[in-house]
Amino acid sequence: MSRSTFLLSVIIFLSVCSGTERQPNVIIILADDQGWGDLSINGNTSIKTSNLDRMAVSGVMFDRFYVSPVCSPTRAELLTGRYHTRSGVHGTSAGSERMNADETTLAEVFQEAGYVTGVFGKWHNGQQPPYHPNSRGFDHFYGFASGHWGHYYSPPLELNNELVQGEGYLPDDLTQAAMAFITDNRASPFLVFLPYNTPHSPMQVPDQWWDSVPGRFQDHPNAERENTLHTRAALAMTLNIDWNVGRLLSLLDELSLSEDTIVLYFSDNGPNGARWNAGMKGRKGSTDEGGVRSPLLMQWKGTLAANTAIMEITAAIDLMPTLAELTGIELNTRHPLDGISLAPLLTGTAEDLPERMIYSHWNGRTSVRTQTHRLDHTGQLFNMVEDPEQRQNIAPEHPELADSLRRAREAWIDEAVPDTFENRPFTVGHPDYEVTWLPARDAVGSGGILRSNRYPNDSFLMNWTHADDAILWDVEVLTAGNYVATLYYTAASGDEGAQITLDFGDSVVGARITEAHDPPEYGMDEDRVLRIESYVKDFRPLLLGQIFLEAGRKPLSLRATNIPGTAVADIRLLQLERTTE
Repeated sequence: MSRSTFLLSVIIFLSVCSGTERQPNVIIILADDQGWGDLSINGNTSIKTSNLDRMAVSGVMFDRFYVSPVCSPTRAELLTGRYHTRSGVHGTSAGSERMNADETTLAEVFQEAGYVTGVFGKWHNGQQPPYHPNSRGFDHFYGFASGHWGHYYSPPLELNNELVQGEGYLPDDLTQAAMAFITDNRASPFLVFLPYNTPHSPMQVPDQWWDSVPGRFQDHPNAERENTLHTRAALAMTLNIDWNVGRLLSLLDELSLSEDTIVLYFSDNGPNGARWNAGMKGRKGSTDEGGVRSPLLMQWKGTLAANTAIMEITAAIDLMPTLAELTGIELNTRHPLDGISLAPLLTGTAEDLPERMIYSHWNGRTSVRTQTHRLDHTGQLFNMVEDPEQRQNIAPEHPELADSLRRAREAWIDEAVPDTFENRPFTVGHPDYEVTWLPARDAVGSGGILRSNRYPNDSFLMNWTHADDAILWDVEVLTAGNYVATLYYTAASGDEGAQITLDFGDSVVGARITEAHDPPEYGMDEDRVLRIESYVKDFRPLLLGQIFLEAGRKPLSLRATNIPGTAVADIRLLQLERTTE
């Protein structure tokens, strides 16, 4: 046992003896597309993130903390302690966001240690069990599994695999749900994961926050490409996050849980626009410094020294082993971890970490970061101490260092990045779940069928006009049986009467659309900036009937056998519910 582990064990033992009889709680707050430079504690002069700034002053601030360039990979690295490429995550939609089912998750580790676990917000690591959050160690899930959502005001959400309606502005609603969970479970140790949906687009934010942000911003190298309305919306959304974090921290004080709770705050990638970020090169999607450097704030009042700055390079892969050691939980994982525990730094039993390299990978590009240098995906070398903006390639002056890092990068790619990722089907009928949802984002349209937007996560399928057209899901049925199929559709007036069939091998079921349902798309009235995602509309359920699904993998197909109007329907979701009948 290391000295730091021993000291933490003593802390936990004394806590039990003093009557608390519990291990420390953990709250992980994750922003979506917020840049390092969006916080006033990091130098942003356009807004004041008072609560996050106070959190940094009262706890620990990590100066060089790294995440992945985009959403799903960072979540996978947080949840597994491993580089996302190892867990099968290689994209953000169409199933590529799912972690391998044999990965050990942070939530599973804490759940097995007796913690009550809940996640509130954007999951983005799989929809269907066994990839669903309720089957990855979380007792409670409220939010959405998709990579982005199309409307932030009282949207349709999921509560433990049931469709529900949200209430109010989404980040406020998620925070309120997390606060209720904390209040209900204050007598037992809990793990709360609060992954916000903001400041990811669509850029929707209430007037209260929008009006709090000025229209002029700090100068930066990419100012000529800045969309000032987008920046204003992103900063307004960050102010809203700051307010919600303040509510959460105040609740801990009210419940006398502040000294019993470890709170973390960070973001999943660099900023989602050209805005001030301390001059760092790159933003969301880039493996340069600006695309992968995130704030990390950690607070554990009474245990971690206040106003502490950690200058060593650290990463999302380190959080799982760190939190396990801080809470005294023994890690038993199915695969070796890439991350290391930062507990020695946090407790003061070590002044630095062993020399290491941190790798950033996305879309075929890989960079490597040491404590002092970054080798980018093209082989350029930068001294990050003297040149944090990556302006001067020093590889010609330091060929040995550049060559050493190139070899390390290639060795890591060979070892950690598969040549190809497995083409996995979407699972149906997990034995522990009666209901499976197959959203349009996971389907493929053939013939003339189009997706409502090129970004699949919040899309629906449209332009279904011919009998030769089909909507296909590549599925694997895990449990054979009878399933009640319900389709969520819209259909214009005059298109009633279309006959739809659902087939899986030799099994077929079908129904006729008897009622038109053609609601308008919405979302544009609340957008502060023209969105790139699909707009949304309200879809109506159509009972297709009962179909027998045998175990195994094959296409699940929607087709139309009769089209009396100009089109069949727009499709958002197929629900399959296993029945004993």
